Amino acid sequence: MSLVIIDYGSGNLHSAAKAFERASRDSGSDVRIVVSSDPQELRRAERIVLPGVGAFRDCRDGIMAVPGLRETLQEQVIAQAKPFLGICVGMQLMATRGLEHDETEGFGWIAGDVKMIKPRSSSFKVPHMGWNTLEQRRPHPLLDGIPIGESGFHAYFVHSYHLDPADAADVVALTEHGATLTAMVARANLAGTQFHPEKSQTLGLRLLANFLRWRP
Repeated sequence: MSLVIIDYGSGNLHSAAKAFERASRDSGSDVRIVVSSDPQELRRAERIVLPGVGAFRDCRDGIMAVPGLRETLQEQVIAQAKPFLGICVGMQLMATRGLEHDETEGFGWIAGDVKMIKPRSSSFKVPHMGWNTLEQRRPHPLLDGIPIGESGFHAYFVHSYHLDPADAADVVALTEHGATLTAMVARANLAGTQFHPEKSQTLGLRLLANFLRWRP
């Protein structure tokens, strides 16, 4: 089995690749981990991961700048329904549009907007940086076997914007930072985490191992 982590000039690619390699070893999966922007590698892959760090528009522009990458993503993730995981801005790009500074079109895979975090109190700083527990809203295979809730494992977040889905059924988990924020979304073969699994220690490694086994 092969997994491609998309390299388009954004994202913590080294950490993501190392985390997937460890998750593969720990779970006994035989997975070839490839970091690439080559559309041919996406066509050969069985699973696709889109990381992202920084501004929504910059990340989208980075993808659009790679010849054939956006079209191949649509083909392989939507038409071919390969398991897909978006991480941080990689998750946000799944939305209809991003509202960071101005309006930027997203992939339109998960209906909704990416909006700035607006805490109810000034004691909560933006960007939201640090460790939070998750509130699970519905079951999902990527969270199987992971203790969730106030006494559960923590996930690591670094973000100023979050995806506000139009359909609550797309929300898998929430978190709190002076406001209720989307932590994880999923629909069909698509999944996305606002937190960074590659930096989230036990929770993250278990989630990545679950992604390697996931058969949507």
